[in-house]
Amino acid sequence: MKMRPRTPLSTRPPAVILAILCAAAAAEPGRAEASRYDKPPQYVLDVMHAPAPPNPYVSPTNDRILLVSWVWYPPIAQVAEPFLKLAGVRVEPRTRRKHDTPGGYGIAPCAQTIALVDVKTSRETKVTLPADGCVDSLAWSADGRRFAFRNTAKDAVELWVGDASSGAIRRLGDARLNPMLGSSHQWMPDQKSLLVKLVPANAGAAPADSAASIGPGIQESTGQSGESSTYETRDTLSNQHDEDLFDYYASSQLALVDADSGAITPLGEPAIVTDVEPCPDGQYLLVTTIHKPYSYVTTYPNFPHDVEVWDRSGRKLRTIASLPLADRVPIAGVPTGPRDFDWRPTEPATLVWAEALDNGDWNVTVPQRDKVLMLAAPFTATPSEVARVEQRYAGFDWSERRGTALLGEYDENKHWRKTFLIDVDHPAARLPVIWDLSSDERYKDPGQPVYKTLPNGRRVMRQDGDAIFLEGDGASAEGDRPFLDRFDLGSRRTVRLFRSEPTALEYYLRLTDARGRTFLTWRQSPTEPPNAVLRTLGKRVSSAKAGEADYASSARAVTHIPDPTPVVRGVKQRLIKYTRKDGTPLSFTLVTPPGYKEGTRIPAILYAYPLDYASASTAGQVSGSEQKFLMLRNYRLLLLSGYAIIDSAAFPIVGDPKKAYDTYLEQLVDDAQAAVDAAVATGVVDPDRIGVTGHSHGALMTANLIAHCDLFRAGVATSGSYNKTLTPFGFQNERRSVWKGQNVYLQVSPFFFADKIKLPLLIVHGADDANPGTTPIQSVKLYEGIRGNGGTARLVMLPHEPHWYAAMESNEQLAYEELRWFDKYVKNASPKGSAPAETKAGAAAKN
Repeated sequence: MKMRPRTPLSTRPPAVILAILCAAAAAEPGRAEASRYDKPPQYVLDVMHAPAPPNPYVSPTNDRILLVSWVWYPPIAQVAEPFLKLAGVRVEPRTRRKHDTPGGYGIAPCAQTIALVDVKTSRETKVTLPADGCVDSLAWSADGRRFAFRNTAKDAVELWVGDASSGAIRRLGDARLNPMLGSSHQWMPDQKSLLVKLVPANAGAAPADSAASIGPGIQESTGQSGESSTYETRDTLSNQHDEDLFDYYASSQLALVDADSGAITPLGEPAIVTDVEPCPDGQYLLVTTIHKPYSYVTTYPNFPHDVEVWDRSGRKLRTIASLPLADRVPIAGVPTGPRDFDWRPTEPATLVWAEALDNGDWNVTVPQRDKVLMLAAPFTATPSEVARVEQRYAGFDWSERRGTALLGEYDENKHWRKTFLIDVDHPAARLPVIWDLSSDERYKDPGQPVYKTLPNGRRVMRQDGDAIFLEGDGASAEGDRPFLDRFDLGSRRTVRLFRSEPTALEYYLRLTDARGRTFLTWRQSPTEPPNAVLRTLGKRVSSAKAGEADYASSARAVTHIPDPTPVVRGVKQRLIKYTRKDGTPLSFTLVTPPGYKEGTRIPAILYAYPLDYASASTAGQVSGSEQKFLMLRNYRLLLLSGYAIIDSAAFPIVGDPKKAYDTYLEQLVDDAQAAVDAAVATGVVDPDRIGVTGHSHGALMTANLIAHCDLFRAGVATSGSYNKTLTPFGFQNERRSVWKGQNVYLQVSPFFFADKIKLPLLIVHGADDANPGTTPIQSVKLYEGIRGNGGTARLVMLPHEPHWYAAMESNEQLAYEELRWFDKYVKNASPKGSAPAETKAGAAAKN
C-alpha cells in the first residue's frame, strides 16, 4: 500500500494540533482510559468540593442583603456546551447565552444558592432556585421590593423576578432574553417594568452551514497605516457565513416587560443592539446599534454603529452619532468621534459624552486631548461644551446635588490621574483640582466615592452638606486596612469614620443613614469567614493616631456564614518585606501549611504576576492583607501537601511606560532573586527545593525564570504567551509594535530560548483560550521547542477550557498535575549539583 507523506505538525491547523496532542496525552503509557481525567488525593478533593462562600448584594434601600454563592467549578458538560465564535463573542446557539465572561477569562458562573437576609433582624430566607437552570445577573429594583435575574433553561434564557420580603420567585411571562451582547435586562425608572433585549419572535432557523454557504475569507488593505491592538482580535469574523450568523444571533427585539403581569410591549424593530439605557425620567432611550460593513480584523465594539435617541414607544427621534468602522485605533488610544455616552442622573433627559481632540492618539502632543459635551431633550439644539481636559477623559462621578460632579482625567504616558470639581451648568474657566497623583499610588489613594441609588435607579455620590463619603482599600506598609472617610469638597478636610482593625480585613459595604453614622461592612479574618456587620459610630476619639479612625464604633453581626473548610484554618500567613538590589522595596505573603513546625525548612512554590510601574516609589508598595480568610484554589491547594507558598510576590517592571520592557528580563531575575533570598531568610523555605508558577503574564515570567536563572528546581506555567512576535501590536503595557521594538519582543520571549530551558517545565493551557495574547498554539510551540532541544517538559491541554479553567474535572486535573510535577522535581528532587536518581541508576546499569 502506498503511504501518504505525513503532514508536519507545525503546518496543521491549531484545532487539529490540539486534537492530536490531547489524543497523544490520552494514549500515554499507564493510563487505563483514553478519556478519563486524573484526580488529586482525597484530602485535596474535599477542599475543592466545598461550597463557595457567598457574596453580598445589598438592596438599594439597605434593609436586605442577597447572599449569593456562585458555583466555582461547574461540570465539564456545561463548559463543553457548543458555542459559536462571532466577532469577539462566544455564544451558545441553543439559548444565545454568552459562553464566557468578558475577555474570555472564564465560563459565566451560575448561582449555587441564594438567601435573603433582613439587616434589622438577621432573619435569613432561602430562595428556591429554578430546577435544572443557571441563575445569574441579579438586579435589585431601586425601591428594594424586588430583584430580577436571568435563568438559562433548556432552550431559552428566561426572565425571573423575586419578592424581597418573602423570597418567592416566578418567571415573567414567556420572555426569551438575548444576552449575547449584554444589557439583556434592567429596571425602568418607574421600577414597575423592565427594559429587555429579546430573541426576535420571527427569527426563523439559523443560517445553514454548508461548504457552498461559507465561501472564502477575504481581507484587503489599501495602503492606509494604522495599528490594531492584539487584544481586539479575539474570535473575529472570517467569512460571509460568519456575518450571517452574527446577524442572526446578535439581533434583538427591545421590549418592556411588566414586572407584575409579565406582559410584553415591543419597542421598534429588531436590530443588532449593543447598548440601551433609559434616561432618568424614563421618557427616552439611548440606543446603540451596529450595522455593516463588518470587519474581519477587529471585534464588534469597533464595528460601525449609530447612537440614537428613541422615545418610550420605540420611535427614533435623533441620531446623536453615526460612527464608522474603528479598526485602526492607536494602541492604548481611543476612537475618534463621540464616545462614552451617559445620562446626567439628576436631570430628566440630558446626555453627556466625550470626543478626542488628538485623533485618539497618545503619541500626538496637544494642549488638550478630550472635550466633554452635553445635550438636553428634545435633542434639537447644538451640543454645549462643558469642559476640556489635558489628558484622556476618565468620566464623571455625579453628586446627588444638582450640577455638582467630579471630573476625571488619565495620563497613559505617565500613569497619572487628576480629579476636578465641576459644576457642569456653570463650569469655571479653571477647574479646582481635588486629587492629583500617580495611578499606581496605593498608600495615598483617597478611595472611591460612596454612592446611593435614586428612586429612578440612577446611582449618584452620596452628599451631606458640602461633604461626600469615600471608601477604599487603605493600603499601607503593613497591608490593606479598608476605610470609610467623610471628605469636605470645600475645605478638602478629611474625617476618618472607620478603619479596619489590624487583626481583621473589614470592607465598607453600604451607608445605612444619610449622615454616615451607621453602615454595613464585610468582615473577615484568618479564622473568621466573611460576614456582614452593622456598625454604629460612637464618640469621637480625642487622640486618634494619624490614619486611624476619628470615631469609635460598635458592631453587630448581621449574617452568620459558617466556615466551609475548617481544615484550611491551620494555614498561617505572614507579610514579608524586603528590598531588591536597586533599593526598590518589595513584599510577599509567606503562607505555611497546616501543622507546620517553626524552624523546619520545607519545599516552597513562588507565585507572582509581574506588573508595570512608571516609578520605583510606587512599585514597592504593599498590596493585599495577611488577614484574609483563605479559601484554597489553584496553586494554593499545594499547601495541603506540605508546601509553603511565597504568595503574590511583588515583581515590578519599573520604567518609562513607553519603554519599560527594555529591561524586563534583568528586572525579572532581580525580583526573583530578592524574593528567594527573603523567603530563605525566614527559616521556613528550603533553598534547595523551590518551584515557581504563574498564570498568563505570570506564565511568561515562569518560563523566562526557568530559562534565565537557576533559583528554582522546576516550574509550572499555565495559559501563557511565550512568543511575543505572535502579538505584534503590543502586549501588557508595551505599546511599540514588533517592527519598532523587535529586540524587545525577542528578548522577552522564552520560545527563542527554548534551547536554554533544561529545568523541568510543566505547561498547561485551555484548548479554547479566547485571550488573543495567549492562544493555545503558544504552549504547543514552546513545548515543541523544549522537547526538540532535549529539555524536560510536559504539555497538558485541557479540553473546552478558556483562559481561566472552569470545570471541576479540569481543575482536578490541574491539581493532580501540579502536585505530581512539584513532588517529583522539587519536594523529592536530588540535592543541587548531584545527578538525578534515574541518571545514577542508568550509569550503574551501564557499568
